[in-house]
Amino acid sequence: MIRRQRAVVAVALSAVAVLALTACESGPDKGSPEAAKGSTGTVIAPGKPGEAARRISPEEAAKLLPDQSPNSADFAYAQMMIVHHRQALTMTALAPQRAASAQVKGVAERIAAAQKPEIGAMEGWLKNNGGPREQAGHDHHSMPGMASEAQLKQLGNAKGKAFDELFLKLMITHHEGAVTMAAEVLSEGNNVLVEEMANDVIAQQSAEIGRMRGL
Repeated sequence: MIRRQRAVVAVALSAVAVLALTACESGPDKGSPEAAKGSTGTVIAPGKPGEAARRISPEEAAKLLPDQSPNSADFAYAQMMIVHHRQALTMTALAPQRAASAQVKGVAERIAAAQKPEIGAMEGWLKNNGGPREQAGHDHHSMPGMASEAQLKQLGNAKGKAFDELFLKLMITHHEGAVTMAAEVLSEGNNVLVEEMANDVIAQQSAEIGRMRGL
């Protein structure tokens, strides 16, 4: 994950450098004959070790950027994580009426507040990239951390301290599963937006695991 994050930072820094160099090389002063003819601008592309830098067009510079087209791992992650998050919302919706601890109710409220917009972001990403894809070999019921139907029924029937204990147990496992899925797409995916969403899941849910273990 660290390697991929550094790669993203490197790309971002390269883009900033390209923009700065483009601005510096923007062409002749206003009012000159050259300016009157118009200028398309050029970009300074650094050469390989031992080679001189060269001037290229913005179009050529764009082609040098890494391909970040979504791959099957990106689509699988987004589609499965939507289902994963929805189960978390099903669990958190029980807390206001069934939990005894105000702290557990607070945890449930924070989880719901974070995961609802994340579902919206992933649904929007899918829409912008052509919609859901067939997921060969992926079974939503076997996703890491998912509670079984029997466990959800048990949670729905529990109340008070028994609910609090079972909720924390199931949600910690659920969060650990989400972190596992996010780590997998960081190594197998290709799209920078999915990578950002996965990093957010790891950061937020790892912190929540720590808080829940402390209750």
